[in-house]
Amino acid sequence: MASDTYDADALGPLDPDGAVADGSAAAGQPSADAGSAEEEAAQVLTDIDALQRERDDLLEMSKRLQADFENYRKRVLREQTVLVERASEGLVEQLLPVLDSFELALANFPEVEGDNGGVRKGIELVRAELLGVLERAGLEPIRALGAPFDPNEHEAVMHDDGDGEPVVAGVLRTGWRLKGRVLRPAMVKVTR
Repeated sequence: MASDTYDADALGPLDPDGAVADGSAAAGQPSADAGSAEEEAAQVLTDIDALQRERDDLLEMSKRLQADFENYRKRVLREQTVLVERASEGLVEQLLPVLDSFELALANFPEVEGDNGGVRKGIELVRAELLGVLERAGLEPIRALGAPFDPNEHEAVMHDDGDGEPVVAGVLRTGWRLKGRVLRPAMVKVTR
């Protein structure tokens, strides 16, 4: 009966049919299945590396797109701000002749008491209110009288002889700045 007993160490592994396999696999020689498993493992590692590179590329592209979008958003905001400022600049520039007319009216209106004094006071109040609105929008007058002549801020239309550096001797029309930028230079008389 001892001969019917299976001794795994002595006979080697059984094949699927229950027969003893030849000893080639047991002797350390790789079978065809072992070679294909190694190839599959190498292919899986190659695929993983390719997927990681693709992931890294997509992450980099995502970061670039995010940065591009932020730059675009900031640029559009700046452009919109400039457009709004230019639109208000156009309106303020159109209102400057109105301020000039108020100045001219006040300069030529006699200072009297009574009904005419009330008219002058009304003109002064309307001018002050309009000027206040424009100043809140960033408009400021260019102070020119007595200042050294600056061609960026002053437009010389008359000049007198004098000695020294050119100086503004008279203002014929007020100049204006809007938010620090010259909107209209002051029309001045210069003494040289």
